[in-house]
Amino acid sequence: MQFQQLSYFVAVAETRHFTRAAEEVHVAQPSLSQQIRALEKELGAELFSRARGNIALTQAGETLLPLARRILADAETARHEVQELAQLRRGRVRLGATPSLCTGLLPDVLRAFHDQHPGIQLLIEEGGSHDLVRELARGALDLALVALPLPTPSPALTTIELLREDLVVVSSTAAGAPRSPLRITDLEGEPMVMFRHGYDLRDLTLSACRAAGFEPYFTVEGGEMDAVLGFVRAGLGVAVVPSMIAVRAGSGLRVTPLARPGLRRTIALAHRSDVAPPRAARVLQDVLLASHTASASDRL
Repeated sequence: MQFQQLSYFVAVAETRHFTRAAEEVHVAQPSLSQQIRALEKELGAELFSRARGNIALTQAGETLLPLARRILADAETARHEVQELAQLRRGRVRLGATPSLCTGLLPDVLRAFHDQHPGIQLLIEEGGSHDLVRELARGALDLALVALPLPTPSPALTTIELLREDLVVVSSTAAGAPRSPLRITDLEGEPMVMFRHGYDLRDLTLSACRAAGFEPYFTVEGGEMDAVLGFVRAGLGVAVVPSMIAVRAGSGLRVTPLARPGLRRTIALAHRSDVAPPRAARVLQDVLLASHTASASDRL
């Protein structure tokens, strides 16, 4: 089994078309088909059903696809690791983070990292913790900032707690000032702007409201962070957001704390347990941890 064969297999699986797959991997279509047949012969099973020109994965193909993706991703990571020059003059880091962390935490940290290592390419992927955990597991990310507890317990991941952050309620300054601090029960019947499915903040807010004995009332739902803040600013409802986002939200928003015990979220840095992160990723991890330690000391 060769990396080239696996690459061809993944291309066909994703395009469901041999000719388009050959174009993607820059090889003649007959050569690609020959390599796929050779792979099937070696494995002793057909990977694709080719009935009437429709290309579909067989059960064997479905089994191989996630494994092939992981093997290719690990090989790519190994290639970049070996190619890194001394003193981190070149390399890359693939970092996943939730949208709120991309807005609130990462800009200053990435600025500090870039100043120290300008030759390192930073590839950032935004997503919910569930999506990021899946991307880590298949080798598409080196590190990810995720909310704990993980949506699905994963013994294959190592997590390092980075910070704990209070959540607050934001409302439009054009609306009447709410009581301060707010209790979760004060949100019952209150028009709310809610994040899209897959957002950790959506799950956390829903769980808190249901634990308090009510279902929240949404006027608008399905937005990303910037959209949610914009809808709140326009007076469409209130939203529960991280405090680090609230302090950067700008004019037109009022920030109200939640009464104790309030709501908090725990953010952790995660990476695969079975593969050491590349050198550049380990350095970024150190910068993230040092940045949080410095910030915590400043608050004392």
